[in-house]
Amino acid sequence: MADYSVIGAGSWGTALARVLAKNGHQVTVWSIMEEEIAMLKEKREHETKLPGVKLPESIQFTTDLKEAIENKDMLVLAVPSPYTRSTSRSMAPFVKEGQLIVNVAKGIEDVTYMTLTDIIEEEIPQASVAVLSGPSHAEEVGKDMPTTLVAGAAKKETAEYIQNAFMCDFIRVYTSPDVLGIELGGALKNVVALAAGIADGLGCGDNTKAALITRGIAEIARLGVAMGGKLESFTGLTGIGDLIVTCSSMHSRNRRAGMLIGQGCTYEQAMDEVKMVVEGVYSAKAAAGLSKKYDISMPIVQEVNDILFGGKPASEAVTDLMFRDKRSEANSLTWEE
Repeated sequence: MADYSVIGAGSWGTALARVLAKNGHQVTVWSIMEEEIAMLKEKREHETKLPGVKLPESIQFTTDLKEAIENKDMLVLAVPSPYTRSTSRSMAPFVKEGQLIVNVAKGIEDVTYMTLTDIIEEEIPQASVAVLSGPSHAEEVGKDMPTTLVAGAAKKETAEYIQNAFMCDFIRVYTSPDVLGIELGGALKNVVALAAGIADGLGCGDNTKAALITRGIAEIARLGVAMGGKLESFTGLTGIGDLIVTCSSMHSRNRRAGMLIGQGCTYEQAMDEVKMVVEGVYSAKAAAGLSKKYDISMPIVQEVNDILFGGKPASEAVTDLMFRDKRSEANSLTWEE
């Protein structure tokens, strides 16, 4: 039996803690919020973020970060992406040399354009950092619904260790060395999911959703490959797979926020209504910045930014996407002479 800690007691951190505990591991869950830990201890359930999902009695809860980190075999970092840097900085004094930290959040820092594993490595240089990602809603994992994930790490044995820790009868985990591709797919799909939600809020149909998903993954893959990610990651679970689930499900906070924006709310109003961190809002600026840095065309990302931060009406953004210059779908394909 291994001894693990989950740093962050949101819906995803709570769901993954339950998986690890059900797999026979000792699990500690940390949160900075005393009232959240008190609720989890008393109710054995996260009543606001994962209602109806009972947590095993074996899981321990704490607000003491040192206690949560020291002498653990693996740390699962599950705080929302805007808090990855500050939390990593707080963790650093207690992390031993070579400590395995698995990032399970999705996002890109909007000022530095750094991925979350890059941030963790910068703040905790002594750690061994990996990622676990894929098309996965905490609400469904909490109900033991079949789910697939990808463990990404520089070393094969590290990815396989994570695979073995989480794999169970309803969680299937694949391995990959493409940490960058996995993280970019997970972060950028949130921006496209905002666009899909905006289209839903405008009353668009399935045709529109299909267009956004397929053209969205084309944008993500163009940028991701230019940055050094592998095409296979963007055509797999952490690319198109994650994009499909995030654009189509009402569990998706990004899609729900997008719907509210499409109905006339500001992004601030939408986030207040969703009552959870909407990662796509933070990643949108970074995605636009990266598209300029790498000179990659990302029209969907640009229109989302114009809606969020430029005051552009959503209906006008749809029109501008539809009336862009004519072009071929795939430039790599050739015509007969």
